[in-house]
Amino acid sequence: MTGKQPFEAIVSAHGSTVLRVCRAVLGPADADDAWSETFLSAMKAYPDLPADANVEAWLVTIAHRKAIDVTRAAARRAISVAETPDTASSPAAGDAVPDAAAELTQALAKLPAKQKQAIAYHYLAGLPYAEVAAICGGSADAARRAAADGIAALRRSYPGAPALKGAPGEHGQAIP
Repeated sequence: MTGKQPFEAIVSAHGSTVLRVCRAVLGPADADDAWSETFLSAMKAYPDLPADANVEAWLVTIAHRKAIDVTRAAARRAISVAETPDTASSPAAGDAVPDAAAELTQALAKLPAKQKQAIAYHYLAGLPYAEVAAICGGSADAARRAAADGIAALRRSYPGAPALKGAPGEHGQAIP
């Protein structure tokens, strides 16, 4: 016996974490595809994974690479728009206000890639900064700085910033 869990149990245990990471890095439109691609790749490689490996970090690494693939593919595609920029209008006063999740998604999308990834991998996947650095490249200190800068930018730009519970406060303490 290899001592490894069945792959179905791995999907059940870590599927929601990988989806949260994909949504934070890519946005909701591409997250489901990246999630599926992550687990297809993981299923192929799972038999060769050592029994003592950190499965969650391994899956987040695969999701990170799939997110890069999706981002690169999107950069190569033409973008269709309903209105050209010269005819686009500002929202009318009676338009619905986006919900909090949409506002947070928009605020995350405005962050630089390193900050967005550091926030997703540390705060959503729960990985320590050393593992975030291994996935994104650089040092643990650089990953910590990217996450701190990203959280600070979110606090400035996202109207629901007080809802960023668990993120470090001004002096490194977690927000209650």
